Amino acid sequence: MSSHLDVRLREGTKHSHTMTENTAFMKCFLKGVVEKSFFRKLLADLYFVYSALEEELQRYQHHPIVGMMYFLELHRQANLEKDLAFYYGENWRSQIVPSPAGQVYVDRIRVVANTQPELLIAHAYTRYMGDLSGGQALKNIARSAMDLPSDRGTAMHEFEQIPTPEARREFKEQYRQALNFLILNETMIQKIVDEANYAFTLNRDVIHELEADVKAVIGEHIFDLITRQDQVGSTYTASESAGVKMMRVDYSI
Repeated sequence: MSSHLDVRLREGTKHSHTMTENTAFMKCFLKGVVEKSFFRKLLADLYFVYSALEEELQRYQHHPIVGMMYFLELHRQANLEKDLAFYYGENWRSQIVPSPAGQVYVDRIRVVANTQPELLIAHAYTRYMGDLSGGQALKNIARSAMDLPSDRGTAMHEFEQIPTPEARREFKEQYRQALNFLILNETMIQKIVDEANYAFTLNRDVIHELEADVKAVIGEHIFDLITRQDQVGSTYTASESAGVKMMRVDYSI
């Protein structure tokens, strides 16, 4: 019997998707405002988040529920280490600490792992399915805006075992089916949806902390012009200032 968790998560987090797209940081990012100075700070926070998440998923890989959503090919920690070495240098470990919001995010992952590990599914869903979807377009924007070498700087968004758009589509379908085959009662399903929405909040808090860095790069007036208008749907049309063609960025997961 299907839990329909895929649909419940997709429908239950639509508002959170839109709120995330309407953060000032994401509006600027989609316009091609991406600088190494603040992009590497974001990657540092994500490194701590993914390290915690993947450590806990590995810890519960034999759990009857959590273990069903354990996919090594999705893990991002090693790829983020490559990016951090590129942006900070080989001694990157001594240069990074989680931001206050990043630490709250990490702490939440640890708490649910120790109290109700099934909720790790919500954190894995929001991160990995986003990486496989809109994250691929964000990678292209970042590469163009920062004029990165062809093989450096965006390992975070490279899935060596899922390398093509077709492979990613197939994998996402496999992931959705795995969600739907989980044996969960209604109470737990709702808790997972609620936790997924909280995961979006935690992510927004992390990127809110970077807004001052973005404003310092482009100036307050341009920042206000870019960020004043809200988007109403879960798909953007973005024009990148670095000369990238207009593109559709689909965040649906």
